[in-house]
Amino acid sequence: MATTTARMREGYGRVARLFHWVVAVIVLMMVPAGLIMVQEGLPRPLQNTLFLFHKNVGVILFMLVVLRLIWRWSHPAPPLPADLPGWQVRAAALSHGALYAILLAMPVLGYVRVRAGDFPIEWLDAMGAPMLVPVSKPLAEAASRLHEIGGFVAIGLIALHLGAAIHHAVVRRDGVLGRIWPPV
Repeated sequence: MATTTARMREGYGRVARLFHWVVAVIVLMMVPAGLIMVQEGLPRPLQNTLFLFHKNVGVILFMLVVLRLIWRWSHPAPPLPADLPGWQVRAAALSHGALYAILLAMPVLGYVRVRAGDFPIEWLDAMGAPMLVPVSKPLAEAASRLHEIGGFVAIGLIALHLGAAIHHAVVRRDGVLGRIWPPV
């Protein structure tokens, strides 16, 4: 088994890095699509395309995040640098937990909004997946509002995550960013 210092130096494994960057790319496409698709005056064909993309890729994102969490629980993260202040260790744990929570909550809220609003999710429908929530305008509206708020929370958490990555790469130069750099 690798020593703590060696695990810190080698970073996350190839699968964990792949999960991280695939999820990151999908999220970075979903956020603008979600913001743009609800704009007034958008040409209907573009709006329909963005809704189809957002709904169906949301299903894939949810499945990837679940698989990523399973992988993460069975493959612990490499240790952080020993000289990292305790408050930064706690902040990292809290922010990562919040990111995972929002990455799970957003697709669930989107699913509830769409299904309670009696709209299709084409990929799930093609697979014969049952509707798991009743058609309900109040439920759809509540899920829609929470999904919207969650989107802005996600943007804030992503900004925090990127800021911390830049801090570790540029200010501390401690190798933390290198641990998760894409597996190329």
